[in-house]
Amino acid sequence: MKADNRTGGARDEVNIRGLRLAFERKGEGQPLVLLHGALSDSREWRRQLDDLSDDFTVVAWDAPGCGRSSDPPETFRLSDYADYLAAFIEAIGLKRPHLLGLSFGGGLALEFYRRYSSVPKTLILASAYAGWAGSLPPEVVEERFRKGLQQSEWPPQQLVKEWIPTLFTKSVPADVIDEVAAIMSQFHPAGMRAMLYAFAEADLRDVLPNIRVPTLLLYGDADQRSPLDVAENLHAKIPASKLVILPGVGHACNLEAPEAFNAEVRNFLRPEV
Repeated sequence: MKADNRTGGARDEVNIRGLRLAFERKGEGQPLVLLHGALSDSREWRRQLDDLSDDFTVVAWDAPGCGRSSDPPETFRLSDYADYLAAFIEAIGLKRPHLLGLSFGGGLALEFYRRYSSVPKTLILASAYAGWAGSLPPEVVEERFRKGLQQSEWPPQQLVKEWIPTLFTKSVPADVIDEVAAIMSQFHPAGMRAMLYAFAEADLRDVLPNIRVPTLLLYGDADQRSPLDVAENLHAKIPASKLVILPGVGHACNLEAPEAFNAEVRNFLRPEV
């Protein structure tokens, strides 16, 4: 069933192998698929759905265990997310989409490329990792994983209070914080745990040198969660990748600096339009 949403796009859902996958779609043109981070859903892409839909068919899904989508089984790992994404792209009829993933979504885009390299036309990796195991020291991975499992049992307001400062700089507008807090407060505990298990063990470093599509790396220089050494490492290993650093911006760069973020995405993809 479709319904109009506040972006003027269409809210819809499909059933993939027993899981309900919800998504939003807006615009006409080459398909651009948006993959959100953890503790989020398609709503975080409102500003991209609004702005980029004049050139593209912009599709933002709710990953399994997020937003209006069903929770995945406990055994779900990054390869499963990628397989469901492939089935989702096929089910809604997208051909050679551009893939834009932020944070966890960036890792998902890399795993997707590993398994379905002929599908994406380009990759845009924002605030991304080569998986936590592929980009962070083991002790940091263990601490994030352990703390995340604890937080999955917390009341939403406590979790939001802990996470928000790690996503933004102090100069982010209050209305953005309020919007993200509202999204995060509706997180799925089971979905959060699935993403934690999937990403804590993910090491995607072997994928990087084999990427053969144009790739944009987009990071804020004040990112606390995927700092610039992570960005530089991906840039060094992905052939012919382009690295863009947004000044004074944190991890959720699509929300904190949407105009600059959208301009970089549009400039990168414009030759492909």
